[in-house]
Amino acid sequence: MQGLGSAFADTSGIAMIADKYTEETERSKALGIALAFISFGSLVAPPFGGVLYEFAGKRVPFIVLACICFADGLLCFTVLKPFSNRTRENMPVGTPIYRLMIDPYIAVVAGALTTCNIPLAFLEPTIANWMETTMNATEWEMGLTWLPSFFPHVLGVYITVKLAAQYPHLQWFYGALGMVIIGASSCTVPACKNFGQLIAPLCGICFGIALVDTALLPTLAFLVDVRHVSVYGSVYAIADISYCVAYALGPIVAGQIVHNLGFEQLNLGMGLANMLYAPALLLLRNVCYMKPSHSERDILLEEGPKGLYDTIKMEERKGTSQGCSLAGNGLPYDENSLDTFGEHEQSYSEEKCHGSDYN
Repeated sequence: MQGLGSAFADTSGIAMIADKYTEETERSKALGIALAFISFGSLVAPPFGGVLYEFAGKRVPFIVLACICFADGLLCFTVLKPFSNRTRENMPVGTPIYRLMIDPYIAVVAGALTTCNIPLAFLEPTIANWMETTMNATEWEMGLTWLPSFFPHVLGVYITVKLAAQYPHLQWFYGALGMVIIGASSCTVPACKNFGQLIAPLCGICFGIALVDTALLPTLAFLVDVRHVSVYGSVYAIADISYCVAYALGPIVAGQIVHNLGFEQLNLGMGLANMLYAPALLLLRNVCYMKPSHSERDILLEEGPKGLYDTIKMEERKGTSQGCSLAGNGLPYDENSLDTFGEHEQSYSEEKCHGSDYN
């Protein structure tokens, strides 16, 4: 039940952010803030639960979380305004998820999201036992292992948002750099001899994850804008699936690898996987130069416009092209003639009726 609720909340929440903020700079900043809070929950949860369990009992952490979720749900009902039935019926139809999955650019991004989260997903269930056996770590050290990593994660989000605003065409490079940092940090974890040394590579892993997530999640929305229909629920469902694959395999696969091969081989394998996958993001280097198709629904969905929303958009595109051609023939063209649907309908009908006069 918790996984089902998390899937609903993550997918719809990130999709609403992408739909609300259409400018790439604002979208990157908003998604970065959302990712920072997602990581806050993941990294602060172990010490939060451990402290409450130690001093208040095992029920209190879950009761506190249930109250927070209930309050947040009430805020969603009061703050987020749902669409009316008429608006919902005339909204554009999104590209089916199976078509998004076979898009090569989206597949590359999904693979990067899975690969970069594997070290965190595989270390969380195995690192406590390794710390206890190799460095005689105390219980509070094992409980606070991931807490310091939250701060470099926030720093990584901040740096990526700032760089993306200045150099948006290098989003792929920020993701590749993050994967290299994750790979190098994973390889150095087994060399740590005490708790203080261990903090550095774990902070490096979370810093790299912040670079990858903050750079590539807005890229998913941009790919949907230019290659598909601008409805973001399906593409962020793919992103959520990518995260879930890593965290679902973590407790099962990581435990078997540590048991059969050892903790060192686990970390070396995760680091090598991230470094080898980083060059694949070169395929995204020309994404920022893509232009949206003016007939995206006809090409991608193989069907004509549906509903009021699509009709308006199609008519505006036709009217814009006709207006430009008229202006090129020396006739006056009013830029504000397409401001409202009623005005456009009237001008468009007049063009049809008096097309011979214009010719």
